[in-house]
Parts: sequence; structure tokens; C-alpha cells
Amino acid sequence: MSTIINSTLPPFKAQAWYNGDFVEITDETLRGHWSILFFYPADFTFVCPTELGDMADHYDAFKEAGVEVYSVSTDTHFTHKAWHDTSETIGRIRFPMLADPTGHLSRALGVYIEEEGLACRGTFVVDPEGRIKVAELHDNSIGRNAEELLRKVRAAQFVAEHDGEVCPARWTPGAPTLKPGVDLVGKI
Repeated sequence: MSTIINSTLPPFKAQAWYNGDFVEITDETLRGHWSILFFYPADFTFVCPTELGDMADHYDAFKEAGVEVYSVSTDTHFTHKAWHDTSETIGRIRFPMLADPTGHLSRALGVYIEEEGLACRGTFVVDPEGRIKVAELHDNSIGRNAEELLRKVRAAQFVAEHDGEVCPARWTPGAPTLKPGVDLVGKI
């Protein structure tokens, strides 16, 4: 099994509910800026709205970091609109809600549950060139944390801009980084 890290996002085309309209999002839409693909099992469920609400609460911080968030489920764009229109929590979302009813994108990124026709809770951070820099999968009963995801995005951005430096555990912007080399071996 090969790793998905540093692989290029596969080609895709999806309808989305975004800013009060249906729009088309493709892999090319994600080029030129940092992106998050945030897969979740289904609209009108239980853990999903808590996660999407958390992402909505932190959306301005993601935008300030130059990141666009794209939520993705196997629901249709019509279902996304209905959920957005009827849920107070989901009504706060200002990022595109992608529809993947055929499971094409979910399968391509390895998060599709064939027996259920749903996606796992998968999170992918994609750099401006379309390379996957972070890939996480969670059991569908375990919700994610937008603050931790934002920290990981900032770390990915930092190492992309600072060749030869790496971010240690719990790194936050402004904290010390490491420069791997023989001098550090056995000293950390």
C-alpha cells in the first residue's frame, strides 16, 4: 500500500451548495491556495453537525490563514441546501458543501464505506499545488477538532515556507522549530 501523503489530489468534479447557490467544484478549484477536504458520513445526523458547526466557528481563522474549507458527504447538493436551510448550526456554514452521491471522490481518497454508501470522517489538507500534506481518518463515532486542524494547517504552511525546518509536537506559530541533523540525534 502506498501512502497518500504528498500524492496529487485526484481529478474530480462535484456540485456544491455554496453562498446560496449550486456551484461546481473541481480539483482545479483547489489549486493556488491551501484547502481542506473535510469528509463526513451524512447530513441530518448527530456528530456531523457538531463538527461542521466547529468548522464554521473557526472559518474566519482558516480564511485568515489562506485556507478554503470544503466539506464533503455522499449526500446530494439538494440535501445540503435543505440541511443548510433547516438547521441553525448548519445555517452558519459559509464554506462549500460538496456532494459526492456516487462516492467517486470518497473512493479516490480511501474514505468510502462500500457497505453503507457513506464516507468515513476523513480530513485532507491540500497545498496550493494539489499535494496532500495531511490525511486523517476517524471512526465515525469520533468527532474532530477544528482548532487542532488549524494548528496542523499552519504547521504544514510553515514547513512549506521554511525549507529544512520541521515542527515538533504541539507546535504553534511563533514557537521554536527544529532543523534535523546529526547534531540533534539523541539530544531531544
